[in-house]
Amino acid sequence: MTSWKLVRVIAGLLILLSLVLGMQESPLFISHYWLYFTAFIGINLLQSGFTGWCLMENIMRKLGVPAGC
Repeated sequence: MTSWKLVRVIAGLLILLSLVLGMQESPLFISHYWLYFTAFIGINLLQSGFTGWCLMENIMRKLGVPAGC
C-alpha cells in the first residue's frame, strides 16, 4: 500500500473513531471534546489539498512506506 493511500485510510479511521467517541448518541461516548479532533483532521486534509504537503505522509515515508499514487 502506498503512503497516500495509507494516509487516507488512517484519516478516515481517526475521523470515524473521534465521531464515535464524541457524539452523545454513541454507546462509546466519552466527551464532546473528541469532535475537536475531527475538526483538526478535516482542517489538515483541507490544507493538504491546497498545499500538497501532508505531515502524516512524510511520517509514513520515513517509516519505509513507498510513495506513489
